[in-house]
Amino acid sequence: MPYLGGEEAVRELRRALANPHVQADPLRYRAAVLRVIRHMAQGADVSGLFPEMVKASAAADVVQKKLVSLYVRAQAPRQPQLALLAVNTLRKDCAHPSPAVRGLALRSMCGLRMPGIQEYLQQPLLSGLRDKASYVRRAAVLGCAKMVKLQGDAEVDGALVNELYSLLRDQDPIVVVNCLRALEEILKKEGGVVINKPIAHHLLNRMADLDQWGQSEVLTFLLRYKPRSEEELFDILNLLDGYLKSSSPSVVMAATKLFLALAREYPHVQADVLVRVKGPLLSACTSESRELCFTALCHVRQILGSLPGHFSSHYKKFFCSYSEPHYIKCQKMEVLCELVNDENVQQVLEELKGYCTDVSAELAQGAIFAIGNIARTYTEQCVGILTELLGLQQEHITSAVVQAFRDLVWLCPQCTDAVCRALPGCEDAIQDSEGKQALIWLLGAHGEKVPNAPYVLEEFVENVKSEMFPAVKMELLTALVRLFLSRPAECQDTLGRLLYYCIEEEMDMAVRDRGLFYYRLLQSGVEEVKRVLCSPKSDPSLGLLEDQTERPVNTWASEFNTLAPVYGRERWALVTAHQPAERSYACSPCTDSRNRDTESLIPEENKEVLKVHPDTGSLTLIPDVYLTAEQFEKTWLSLDMSCRLSLPWCGTVHLDTIQTALHVVHIQTIAMSKAGVQPWKAYLSAQDDTGCLFLTELLLEAADSEMQVSVKQSEAKPEALQAFISALRTVLGAVAGLGS
Repeated sequence: MPYLGGEEAVRELRRALANPHVQADPLRYRAAVLRVIRHMAQGADVSGLFPEMVKASAAADVVQKKLVSLYVRAQAPRQPQLALLAVNTLRKDCAHPSPAVRGLALRSMCGLRMPGIQEYLQQPLLSGLRDKASYVRRAAVLGCAKMVKLQGDAEVDGALVNELYSLLRDQDPIVVVNCLRALEEILKKEGGVVINKPIAHHLLNRMADLDQWGQSEVLTFLLRYKPRSEEELFDILNLLDGYLKSSSPSVVMAATKLFLALAREYPHVQADVLVRVKGPLLSACTSESRELCFTALCHVRQILGSLPGHFSSHYKKFFCSYSEPHYIKCQKMEVLCELVNDENVQQVLEELKGYCTDVSAELAQGAIFAIGNIARTYTEQCVGILTELLGLQQEHITSAVVQAFRDLVWLCPQCTDAVCRALPGCEDAIQDSEGKQALIWLLGAHGEKVPNAPYVLEEFVENVKSEMFPAVKMELLTALVRLFLSRPAECQDTLGRLLYYCIEEEMDMAVRDRGLFYYRLLQSGVEEVKRVLCSPKSDPSLGLLEDQTERPVNTWASEFNTLAPVYGRERWALVTAHQPAERSYACSPCTDSRNRDTESLIPEENKEVLKVHPDTGSLTLIPDVYLTAEQFEKTWLSLDMSCRLSLPWCGTVHLDTIQTALHVVHIQTIAMSKAGVQPWKAYLSAQDDTGCLFLTELLLEAADSEMQVSVKQSEAKPEALQAFISALRTVLGAVAGLGS
């Protein structure tokens, strides 16, 4: 048998496709085409069969046409000249009597990625928009969006837009939804499709004809329409009322968001809507689909922020199942913490107590932290459970309990005595950094109530040389100084030994500086130490009360049914703020995503150096602002030189390291020579928050020589230029291992 991707296999396939006897038999001809597709799917190079496959598309068999269409769309970028043969055949098929063939031809033509295809698409698409068959109109509408995307920055044809707007009143509901999607894509720069009163009312009246996905799309687009009167508003709400009971979760969520947006001035209507969607949300929370369950739980937590106790009567729905994944169990425990009241607190605590001994250490610690959160309201019961868990002498359980105790003592000082009685013996079972820090803080802040506190801290001091975590050493310093103020006789020698080690032997600069600070503070007198370490603190209960305030529904209504509840408001804002602009097909040579994967190439100690801090008078560079190579060249030639300088450089250039270092400070790489090439060049671009561009050329004539830096600026701003050069000098100095 010939090798799968060898020339012999291709020749055999060509003979089969060109055989007149095979062409005369539709089944054998289709089988030969299918063999080509099978080879292509397995990675073989079958681009040489393009003429024979185009000829095969002229057959009357619709299945064979679909197979050839798949081949042509995959191979057209490799054979752009021969693809014109396929275009002629597809244009003929656009006039075929069968709607299936006409629609397939339109889809195939719009799927070709080759230069100049737009001029061949316009007339068939316009004819397809007016076709009698709904299937052809569906394909033509989506094809219009593809054609406009292929045109890039060219001006949008107004006649095409008007034609699509007129098709919003098409009899076929799928054509209507496709028109909305296409217009949204075509008019993206203008803000998307416009929903006025006639269009909004027409879409509302057509809702019943749409499938669930179409209904979700239309409900999302209707968010752009604002009713002009109260009467119109409630008429729309009455029309939408039935969709709150839909069997599709996506429709229910989209309808709920539209209700909340339209009734923003009627809080009682919003509250009523949230009560009505309680059932669908609870059903989604128990769904077999894990993704749907997690999303529903995130939205439940969002609703509880405005309606505390809204799901309290259904708290058992949020008990964890053994087979559920970890992330769903964590969300359910978070919800349970918010549903606790006087009636169910005992049942919820018993359930969470069972999770504390789970085989998953992460889940067990999450359950302990949940009990710690509930302890802010039901202190006595929760402290009893946490103290009981200490008797298990499990490392991860003891660590989590001590961390919960630390937070609880800070927020609820009335439980300090109970916590201090439970601490003796915990030090033997804690090995992780967070647990050690929590225990040391408790012993330092409340050591006068723990009899063996100085001796426990002395054990930590004796093992300080083998301690791996600098944070533990710094916490130990603070705790010993605090305890020294209340029990000086027992702590004086231990504190002296720790200060000597931290100042004379410790290699970590943060720990050494902390030790020097306390040493000099102690030299100024005990009263000064008390004034610094024992000064009045803000009342933590104020923050606790602020956290419990109810948020109005309107503060999060716009985020409902989006990814914001899933990511969290802060993370989602960060994600959307750093999303790169959509790139055209003419991509910059060096704007790939590997920068994110090579963060580890920069040493940790240099990452802080590379960050440009946004103080007063500093430079703030905007991330993810990309220029194509053509745009860079055109701008570079039009600008005058702003600055030239030479920087010392030793060794070879490591491309990934320097590119990643530049990315950290939001300087983008346009193009860069290969490693080892002499002279080595790189072209960079950056833009500040005022819109000023900085274009840079790096030139290294030979290894171990000076790097020549040329900078051009789009606007004459000497201070910004100086700040940019300082940032660039810092980056190159850090990468080259030099001082900046």
